Amino acid sequence: MAIDFNHTILSARDSEASAKFLAEMLGLPAPRRWGPFQMVTTENGANLDYMDTSGEITPQHYAFLVSEAEFDAIFGRIRERALPYWADPGRAQLGQINHHDGGRGVYFEDPNGHLLEIITRQYGSGGWNP
Repeated sequence: MAIDFNHTILSARDSEASAKFLAEMLGLPAPRRWGPFQMVTTENGANLDYMDTSGEITPQHYAFLVSEAEFDAIFGRIRERALPYWADPGRAQLGQINHHDGGRGVYFEDPNGHLLEIITRQYGSGGWNP
């Protein structure tokens, strides 16, 4: 049996607004409600399920492999919204993108502080290894 990643749950102050933000930023279909979740589904069928919480939110990291054209569109939306972005997960390289493995990558935050990353090349696919 093949094993595929199916879903993860993201804590949110406002699950509907957070899921809408992710779907809009990535150019994905509008979120849909299922039980207590607002679900955003990626092209490969994996779900990111936002769930409301009143407790502390521990920021998590979520990376998305995108095409060059999708990167341009998403990065354009990041800049249109004047969102801060970084070339690294430590957020030391503000206002920069990276070129790991011969591709492009950038990090930005969702409304809850979760760190979102878009990359155009799978890590390790181009020999980059610091």
